[in-house]
Amino acid sequence: MKKQALILFAHGARAASWAEPFQRLQQLIQENSPELKVELAFLELMQPPLPEVVSNLVDQGYEALTITPIFLGQGGHLLRDLPLMVDELRQRYPDLQIKQVAAAGEDAGVLLAIRDYCLGSINP
Repeated sequence: MKKQALILFAHGARAASWAEPFQRLQQLIQENSPELKVELAFLELMQPPLPEVVSNLVDQGYEALTITPIFLGQGGHLLRDLPLMVDELRQRYPDLQIKQVAAAGEDAGVLLAIRDYCLGSINP
């Protein structure tokens, strides 16, 4: 079985506090699946960037990575920027299996959870 890791990919922001929900999500996933390596990477403005995270995972012997964008929709960053980054990573690491999935907000279950949160905010 290949050594697998999950990379949560987020945009990034200038305010350090912006990353806190993503760090909590990373921790929740890691606690739920302790056998899985879970990393957080950012597109811009925050560290670490995706190429650095991938390089570190390759150095640790990981052979299969799943990149999960924690975005609500498939905007320009996910339609253009991320595929270019993934293509470059595949060229740099030809033996590495890299899977890129759709934005978290494209998943029906995520949308239902957000719906429930929004409806719950009316009458808390």
